[in-house]
Formats: sequence, C-alpha cells, structure tokens
Amino acid sequence: MKIAVVRECHPQERRVALVPESCDKLVRAGFDIGIESGAGAGAGYGDASYRVVDADIETDPRALVQSADILLRVNPPSNLDGRSEVDWIQPSTIIVGSLMPLRHPREMEALAKTGAIAFSTDAIPTRC
Repeated sequence: MKIAVVRECHPQERRVALVPESCDKLVRAGFDIGIESGAGAGAGYGDASYRVVDADIETDPRALVQSADILLRVNPPSNLDGRSEVDWIQPSTIIVGSLMPLRHPREMEALAKTGAIAFSTDAIPTRC
C-alpha cells in the first residue's frame, strides 16, 4: 500500500503531513512511502532525511498522487501554484488531513466528485 505526501501549495504553509520519524515507522510496518521533493523543506526536513528512512523522493506530484492508496495532507487538495491536485486523485484514494470542510466547501465538493474517501482530522470528535 502506497502512502503519498505532496508539497503544500499555500504560500504561508510550512508544515508537512509526514515527518521522517513517522515515515520510518510506516516503512517498517510495510508501507511504501512517496514524498514529493521539497515537501518537508518548510518544516526543516530535507529530501535526504526522508531517503534515510527509505522513502521514495518523487519529482512528479501528479504521478505521485495518481499512484497513492493513501494521500496525507495538511490542507485540502488545491488548485494553487499552477497545480490541480483534485484532478489527479483516483476514486479509490483515501485522503487524510485537516481538510476543514466548513471553510472549504468548493474544495470539498470537487473532492467528493472524485469518488475518493476523505477523513478530515479536524472534524474528528475528541474527548478529554
């Protein structure tokens, strides 16, 4: 099963959906991990830190998203920066991230049309 992480396109976003330490645990659990080149740079994780934990560094975000079984995101898939990520998502893809569906209704409508399964981590109820 392939887990993919692409670079976040929002101009002020510095976070990455998967850090090398967690990536290492997932690789040891048997997952294939694909990280877009530069995805972790804003958070202080260079491509080399992902290579050390046996993640594949990809230069083509479209191919990476299209091959993903699970797509991890910080923000909803976007159409920013000349990228149309929603168009790349396959119907069988599971998307996990802070999608903020009430703040991004157009993005959620477009995502729903792909047939993908989305889990918005900010909408999961918690109990303290």
